[in-house]
Amino acid sequence: MTGNVRVRFAPSPTGPLHLGGVRTALFNYLYARQHGGTFILRIEDTDRQRFVKGAEQYILDSLKWCGIVFDEDVLQGGPFAPYRQSERLSLYKSHIETLVGLGHAYYAFDSPEELDAMRRQAVESGAGAFQYNYQSRPHLKNSLSLSEKEVNERLEKQEPFVIRLRIPEDELILFHDLVRGEVKVHTSNLDDKVLFKSDGFPTYHLANVVDDFLMKITHVIRGEEWLPSAPLHLLLYRFFGWEENMPLFAHLPLILKPDGNGKLSKRDGDRLGFPVFPLQWIDPANGEIFHGYREEGYLPSAFINMLALLGWNPGSEKELFSMSELIQEFSLEKVVKHGSKFDPEKVKWFNHQHISQLHINELLIIIKNLLNEHQIFASDDYILKVLSLTRERAVLLGDLWTNSWFFFQAPATYDALSKAKIWQPNTGTIVRDFANEVSLLNEFSKELLHETAALYTQRKQIKMGMLMTPLRLLMVGSNQGPGIMEIIELLGKNEFLSRIDTGLNKFGNGVQ
Repeated sequence: MTGNVRVRFAPSPTGPLHLGGVRTALFNYLYARQHGGTFILRIEDTDRQRFVKGAEQYILDSLKWCGIVFDEDVLQGGPFAPYRQSERLSLYKSHIETLVGLGHAYYAFDSPEELDAMRRQAVESGAGAFQYNYQSRPHLKNSLSLSEKEVNERLEKQEPFVIRLRIPEDELILFHDLVRGEVKVHTSNLDDKVLFKSDGFPTYHLANVVDDFLMKITHVIRGEEWLPSAPLHLLLYRFFGWEENMPLFAHLPLILKPDGNGKLSKRDGDRLGFPVFPLQWIDPANGEIFHGYREEGYLPSAFINMLALLGWNPGSEKELFSMSELIQEFSLEKVVKHGSKFDPEKVKWFNHQHISQLHINELLIIIKNLLNEHQIFASDDYILKVLSLTRERAVLLGDLWTNSWFFFQAPATYDALSKAKIWQPNTGTIVRDFANEVSLLNEFSKELLHETAALYTQRKQIKMGMLMTPLRLLMVGSNQGPGIMEIIELLGKNEFLSRIDTGLNKFGNGVQ
């Protein structure tokens, strides 16, 4: 195949976009950008029975959050618009009529109930799974077994029908997959798939081949689950006479459950406690809520970095990539054949690394938004000082608040277990006397606070922990946070003394 690279991501709006779907979109995007090609979003909404309201918008919002940008899509259009298959039905109708006219497709009038009965009978008789193929079709109700007169009568009566592809007998289909290598499938293992349904809509098989040809797609990069359909699609290209313009195929490996046993599903996330969707999804049918990576506090850059390494090996020890670096280094040759286990803890590691790499001004914007949610306002200079002490501890974006809230408001409660463990009868006196000495300091720095604490504990002949640990409890409400003297220095003398008074008064007279 010659010409500019044109690839597409073609999701069906039958529910939320699984992270496996995002990875498919990502690999298409990376391939297009690396080769200076065109990346298309096409919405394949011909399965009306499984259509879910709001799913298309969810797909668009998810990919936008991920930073995956399209050159042609349902919103901005393009030279091959429309990009929503439900708006292209006349194209599919004319193409299916061409196939029927050429003898490569045929009308089938068998009812769903009749086919279900045949499937049950095949299983009960021990014959195995029923197939609608060259062996069974002569005995079924279709335009290959019925007379032309009877077929026309059924059509005139508007009797329900589907149109099936006529799979050739006794033929070996060969093709080269860019990931799998050579693939061989014998037509005896294929059935006559439905191409056109009784509701007037095409199936995926017909619509995606017609659209890929008309939209000049050069590479079909999609999930492994579509590999069994590839021989069928190759036959369609041949029957239409489009073989010279047939795209190259690359079937991506599965994303597996954390234990490696089977494909990762949305239920696995709920069961094991991690998201499998980029954004939160609320099921319109029952209101069930599925968590998303955005709402859980993940950066899109970390999410994308993680997905890129699920099935792609850069050939080095490097693990951290920006989108621009992925575009530069990605290649289909380095996509692995075997499935990749999903590791939710590794995703957290990626997020921690990407948060650490954010420019301080980007972090400032994020934490200011978090502070606004709590109706807390502080100067940028103060917030930046807080970030310098807490940013390295953040795994999720929400940690920027949970690791630093005590810099912005005094604790309203104190951890009972911590208090029971550290508070002794003389602890209140130790803390109060130290606070009195601090109140006399002309300067207020962590260095001077450390020196004052060292001299004080030496003079009182007590261990440093007998002072430091209670101070942390009174400043923070628990045992969390960076160095206690760094906390006290940033809070300032007045806030330090105020929290000492408040805490000791709550504990009872300040001396116990």
